[in-house]
Amino acid sequence: MHYSTLGTSGMRVSRLVLGTALFGVAPVERDVDSLIGAALDIGINAIDTANAYGNLPHFDRPGVPPAADRKSAEELIGAVLGSRRDDIILSTKASEPVGPGVNDRGLSRRHLFEQLDHSLRRLRTDHVDIFYAHHPDPNTPLEQTVAALDDLIRAGKTRSWALSTFPAWQTMHALWISDHRNLLPPVCLQVRYSMVARQVETEIIPVAREFDLSLIVFSPLAGGLLAGRVARERDWSGEKRWGGGAFTPSQLAAAEELDALGSEWGHDPAELALAWVISRPTVAAAIVGPESAAELARSAAAVDLAAQLEPEQLERLSEIGRTGIIEAASRPPKPVK
Repeated sequence: MHYSTLGTSGMRVSRLVLGTALFGVAPVERDVDSLIGAALDIGINAIDTANAYGNLPHFDRPGVPPAADRKSAEELIGAVLGSRRDDIILSTKASEPVGPGVNDRGLSRRHLFEQLDHSLRRLRTDHVDIFYAHHPDPNTPLEQTVAALDDLIRAGKTRSWALSTFPAWQTMHALWISDHRNLLPPVCLQVRYSMVARQVETEIIPVAREFDLSLIVFSPLAGGLLAGRVARERDWSGEKRWGGGAFTPSQLAAAEELDALGSEWGHDPAELALAWVISRPTVAAAIVGPESAAELARSAAAVDLAAQLEPEQLERLSEIGRTGIIEAASRPPKPVK
């Protein structure tokens, strides 16, 4: 495994992060411990979760217990970490709806303090290493959110904070608030980025380069689109994982082009897609959500491949998918009623 420094934090993170959005569904509860163990065995030292992962109804699918009968991803992680906690860069998030109440969502001071306390109990730890503002909240002034996150660091409940799915202008606003009020700035940005989702290249990556922010990438395989024909033809590939639609013809065309290039070069398409995104400027790590140790091992091979690909090969990969851009976020936040 290779590692990179996360922004200006001094923390070293593995180039792959274990994603847990579907913990309890894929993998099912009994396989979580072995999957985390397999991740640690290959050198992954970062786990990404959120207060809304695992046991909400939009994750339901045939063959697994319904949401009401499943534990949350945080509970599943907390139940098996044990003494391994100190070896892991552990991150969680808040802002997505977690209940029916009008205050059960967002980035208010009240909600952030309450939800981090709940997360710590579920994770069975006294702190996380990174606490993310999961999505922008139009109903809370960003000044309040940034101040609350800074206070949570000073209270010892998180070591640092970060932004997820924020546009460039709000990222700049958060940086300005931190500087103007002498508060700790975010250490990284979590963004959707893949060979067919390139919106961050326009503004987010220039901001990250200018202000020494690292990117943590989610959906680097576009929900299985770039992981080969078998993966993209699963019943729960792509946006269908969250109740969305199927892949578009242009996205499928890009995936087939990647398949052909993989055959030409003798590499699995998923390895090529992961290697490409890991090689991009400011990207510290890519989040992967394997359903098994075998899938995880295939992802790990991409880290070495990223260091081996020639510039000409990376440019050929860059050409794939520029007409198959995924425009929507994986699951936009629900409007506050």
